Formats: sequence, structure tokens, C-alpha cells
Amino acid sequence: MPWNVGLIGAGPGVAALHLATLGRVDQIFRIVHISDAGSGRAQSLAERYGARWSQGDEALLADPEVEVVAVCSPPSEHARQILAAVAAGKRAVMCEKPLATSRLEASAVIAACRAAGTALLVGTNHLFDTAWGRAKHHLVAFEGRAQTVSVTLALPPNDRYHRLVAEVGPYLPSHRGRPDLSDPVIAADVLRQLVTGLAVHDLPALRDIAPVLEKVEYARLVPPVGYVVGYRASGVLVQLVATMIPHGPDALWRMSIATTEDRIEVDFPPAFVHAGSAVIRVRTADGRWTTYRRDLEDGYISEWRAFAALIEGVAPTEYDDLLADAYYAIDIADAAVSRLRAEAPR
Repeated sequence: MPWNVGLIGAGPGVAALHLATLGRVDQIFRIVHISDAGSGRAQSLAERYGARWSQGDEALLADPEVEVVAVCSPPSEHARQILAAVAAGKRAVMCEKPLATSRLEASAVIAACRAAGTALLVGTNHLFDTAWGRAKHHLVAFEGRAQTVSVTLALPPNDRYHRLVAEVGPYLPSHRGRPDLSDPVIAADVLRQLVTGLAVHDLPALRDIAPVLEKVEYARLVPPVGYVVGYRASGVLVQLVATMIPHGPDALWRMSIATTEDRIEVDFPPAFVHAGSAVIRVRTADGRWTTYRRDLEDGYISEWRAFAALIEGVAPTEYDDLLADAYYAIDIADAAVSRLRAEAPR
């Protein structure tokens, strides 16, 4: 029998992504309850699946039919709602990234889940992409030591992403409806939210390559909404770049890894679509490129299958890794904000 899922949140990510993904694994999961924070969107979404709907999270967590919970709310709510799901005795929680917004919150969440035996997965789909698994295997098999890594993200001409960014923090808009980045407080908050809410897609994978944060070398915001962050970790120079321009370039989400032996490029598919796995290209020292095939199943589906394996006890919940991933993202975000403030005009 499928596991009964309750989704906390009814925003664009749920409507455009999670519901469609769950529809592709309906032999494993069944949607039984959707809640919103008062927008009214939960009702129309739930009616499509014959599910219940409610406002807030109390009714959903009290619903005895809900076995597992998907936390798809704004990041500031994640830790509280995970803890509430654990207290309600739910079997498992899938939380959208980030797990938490502070080290204290992350520690509390992991401690509670570990004590209760609650299965927990954080929805960073790139980590579950089968192509990323092949890239890690290549790094190990060919023994090339990573020297530099860059992640370049250019979002397509679609203001959906701008609306999502506006939803993750209490920004004060300028006269054009954008966050007022001339305000140092708002600029710092925007950068932190972008790192913990957007760059976090790749940070667990980057922690595999460069696990020990040493120093953030530079951090800047790129108007209207974007960032450039460079940091050193475990001797590797990492650069994170994102541009979010409504009428800008086509979607690009690329991780490039330069090693002592070769260069690996991982092109992830655009967000919010089911387009198969990432594509990997490897350039050897003699200049030859090898392109590996794209799998039909994408990281969104893979992460829900991995979640099922945790629930069923086929795989263990790696609580220590989840906590280390959370700390890694939070520490980079905090250090980037400190660097941004240090470099701000006085």
C-alpha cells in the first residue's frame, strides 16, 4: 500500500513540482492532505486528488491518516514544523531545503528525529541525481584531486523565480517591487536567503568534494537578484554564481570541477521540470570530451524513491550527514554575509 502524505505548503513549488512528482510515484505515495498558510490554494490543489485541505499545520499534523509529512513552507518555518511532526508521531518527514536557518535549529531537529527514530530527508534533488553519483564515482576512480569548482546558475525568462525569492524573506521592496539592495540590512538578508535557499541545492554535493570550510574570499549581490560567492574549503577554491534576470538567458545550471587530471561538467536540468537527469561531460588532459547519457529519471523522482527507502528501513537515515550538510550551508551563508558587510561602503 502507498504511504499517505500530507503536504504543508501550497505554493508554486508544491503546485508545479511536488504534486507532479508524487503523481509519477503514486504506487509508493498517496496525497491525502494539503495545508496552506491562509492563501486558500490548498483547497483547489487538494480537490484534484480527492484529498483533505486545511489552513495552518495543526489539522494536518493531527490527521491520523497522514503517515509522512512533506514540509514545503518558507524556510523560517521548517525547523518548527519538523519538530511538530515528530511530536505528532509521524513516521517520516521530507523537508524542502534548507533543513533549518541556524545551527541551533538544525541541532534540535536532528536530535529530535534521532531520538524518535523519525526518517528524515532534505529535498536537495541534485544530490540524488544519478548523474551526480556517476560524477563522484569518476572523481574516485580516476584519483584526480579537485582544485577548483564553480557552480553557475542562470535562471530563465520567467518571474516565477523572483516570486519565490520574494517569499523566503521579509524584504522591503523598492519602488520597482524588488528588494532594496542599497539597504545593508536587506542586502545581507537577501544574500543569506539566496545561499540557504538556492545555492543549497548544490552545497551537500560540494561538501563531498570540499568538506572543511576555510574562508569566504568574496561575496557580492548581483542586481536585480543574484550573487557571486567565492570560498575555500579543504584546499579547493569554490565559486557560486547566480543571475536571475526576467528577460535574460535560457536556463543554465552547471557545476564544473577542475581536477589535477581532467575537467568534469555536470549540467543539471532546469528547476520545476521533469527533464531527466543531469548530463555529464568529461574533458581529459589530451583535450578529448566524453559525454555520458542522460537518465530518464530526474533527481526529484530519485529523492522521493530514496525517501521511501528510508521509511521502509531499506536504507538508514544519515542523521550526522544531514546535520553536517545543514551546518555547511549555514556557515557559508553566515561567512558570506560577514564578507558582504565588511566590503560594504561606509
